[in-house]
Amino acid sequence: RGAVEKLRGKIEIDSTQGKGTSFAASFPLTLAIIGGMIVRVGPELYILPTTAIRQVLRPAKESYNNVIGKGEMINVMGKLLPLVRLYSLFGVPPLHENPWDAIIVVVEAEQSSRCLLVDEIIGKTEVVIKSLGEGVGKVKGVSGGAILGDGRIGLILDTEGLFEIMEQKNIQRCP
Repeated sequence: RGAVEKLRGKIEIDSTQGKGTSFAASFPLTLAIIGGMIVRVGPELYILPTTAIRQVLRPAKESYNNVIGKGEMINVMGKLLPLVRLYSLFGVPPLHENPWDAIIVVVEAEQSSRCLLVDEIIGKTEVVIKSLGEGVGKVKGVSGGAILGDGRIGLILDTEGLFEIMEQKNIQRCP
């Protein structure tokens, strides 16, 4: 118990006579380490959790479609997936606006997939998740930040939050 409290965590004990005992330990988000892929969008660096990544590709021009009522789509292995332009969501000037000039990262969240448009893949890393702090608060689509090996900051993206932002934008566009 002392070791858990030293790490600013808490431990809960649930015991039932004749059945057993269960222990639940929780720690602050600052102690969570995730594997991620560092991507660049314009001048900014973002980290995508590797558990959410399904595929990375540079699509052919012919695989891009604009479907009426559904928006921009990319044909990935015979399946049309919605395109998410991260530069648009975060207000960052991109290096590439055309999907066939950029890189597509296919990510999953809750049984659905989307194509994230990024300019460059920097590499794979493990990072300690840091909260954005009280001043910034909770930002939809971002689960925290990380200090990278070279001292730069990368935002850790939350794919489920990104999907929600995209759906809200689609709802606002289509009455």
